[in-house]
Amino acid sequence: MNLSQRVTAWIPGVNLFRTYRREYLGGDLIAGVSIAAVALPIGIAYAQLAGFPPVVGIYSCILPAVAYAIFGSSRQLVVNPDAAVCTIVAATVAPIAAASTVHYADLSVVLTLLVGLLCIVGGIAGFGVIANFLSRPILTGYLNGIALSIIAGQLGTFLGISIAKAGFFRTVIRVAERLREINPATFFVAITLLVVLVLIKRMLPRVPAPLVAAALGWVLVMVFHLEQRGVAVVGSVPAGFARPHLPSVSTNELLPLVLGACGIVLVSFCSMMTTARGFAAKGGYRIKVNQDMFALGVSDLASSFSQGFAVSGADSRTAVADASGGKTQLATIIAAGTMSFVLLFLTGPLARLPTAALAAILMFSAWSLFDFASLRRYYRINMPEFRHSVVAMLGVMTVGVLPGVLVAVTLALLNLLRLASRPKDAVLGMVDDEHGPYAATAAEGGRPVPGLIIYRFDASVLFFNSDYFAERLRSLSQRTDTDTRWILFDAGSVPVIDVSGTLALETLRAELSARGIVLVIARATPVLRLMLERSETVKAIGQIRMFPTVHTAVQTFLREQSRAGDKGADDSKVADDSDQPTAPLSRSASGAS
Repeated sequence: MNLSQRVTAWIPGVNLFRTYRREYLGGDLIAGVSIAAVALPIGIAYAQLAGFPPVVGIYSCILPAVAYAIFGSSRQLVVNPDAAVCTIVAATVAPIAAASTVHYADLSVVLTLLVGLLCIVGGIAGFGVIANFLSRPILTGYLNGIALSIIAGQLGTFLGISIAKAGFFRTVIRVAERLREINPATFFVAITLLVVLVLIKRMLPRVPAPLVAAALGWVLVMVFHLEQRGVAVVGSVPAGFARPHLPSVSTNELLPLVLGACGIVLVSFCSMMTTARGFAAKGGYRIKVNQDMFALGVSDLASSFSQGFAVSGADSRTAVADASGGKTQLATIIAAGTMSFVLLFLTGPLARLPTAALAAILMFSAWSLFDFASLRRYYRINMPEFRHSVVAMLGVMTVGVLPGVLVAVTLALLNLLRLASRPKDAVLGMVDDEHGPYAATAAEGGRPVPGLIIYRFDASVLFFNSDYFAERLRSLSQRTDTDTRWILFDAGSVPVIDVSGTLALETLRAELSARGIVLVIARATPVLRLMLERSETVKAIGQIRMFPTVHTAVQTFLREQSRAGDKGADDSKVADDSDQPTAPLSRSASGAS
């Protein structure tokens, strides 16, 4: 690979300018402005969710998006503030920072820097496979729990009540206890804007609903002087970009930040890949997971440099880019330029934006994040995975967002162990067709061979499933409806066997041999055969009982049984003849003589 190819491999954005097609420009321009129209109010709202001043949300929308456009593999994905990530940021930083606003910002910058470094190292090391670590049901449950937690956390702002944030259930109880303190003007603004958001999504899906809601909220405040009626507003928003500075963090604060960063990497990358893969499948191109993990890391570094917070793939803004006709990452760069212009010259109007509008936008976004359809599908298809999804959701709602990551990871590991410890297996029969004989299950037309059990195990035989493997073969050998003489182990689906597996196989062979049942193996992989030879299991079974194919083993079994049958018939005939009277022989002898 020459230098140019290496540069292109790690910086895919270079190809954007080399191969850009002029006919894409109109769609990308419209998509860029549309992304900015949606990203600005959402960024301000998510800044509030993460515990930052509104301008920090704008910082987090600009440079990270440009960084991903240069280094990412998706043609459409927009990297911006994300509800789940903002919630984890707040859950990580708030307990450490106490009441210090300055220290809160410093901790967030360091947290974002750690996330970026972990992603960059992970992308280079090939750890993009963690995108498959959290199963879809568990990730869905986690995000559903975050969605409900966001809604509960915004109830106070939505109703104009000052509520200390707690878990989902405690927050709902506290709000219910103080319903008499609702500010009518705040509630009127919030409910009006929420209805507007819902109506626009249903009737005018191409219109940037968050921007319309924010603008309408600003108009209501200005026309009806709602500040005088107790409606809270955003307040002054400083123009221009933040100056980079070295954050001040003590060494004893690094461990909780590292743990929080690990949780953010896991959730943000898995969530981002779900969005990126979905739009890539729609557009007919492929995503490079390791490259995207690296790109997410660069985006987080860019966010920390601009004093922003951790980011992820933004499904709502990516959907806007796609619906507006965006074809390339130039749309994201145009969106970043548009938001930069607003940050430099148009921050004045943002000061009169009601916080109730932000609460409505957050609640609307969170409700859109809640995935009812997937829950119904899990319930219909696989009840255990439905339960995993619900447990992950309840974990976030009860123990909190950051511990909820541990709940989700623990569920993923337990589910992985459950599936690995009891993998799929099958009893096979033989099929004869025009292509030749082959082994298949009864459902696929396989016919059993009398006296022979053909068994397939669809996983490696390792320490955590070797007992299950042996027990399955024992139970099959003890079936009362067959006179089992051979058990044929089809090992073609067993790539690896460890010491525990070989011991289980040898113990089982000895047990079966004592009962007069022969254990044979077909289609052993080179690694499996090597392990069996090292453990002398092959010596115990016998080289002649190791077959290259299932069909060869079946043919050998049938020949041996045929020989045994012929020998038994001959022995029976000899016994019958010896029992006959000797009169004919006497007649013959008499005649001869």
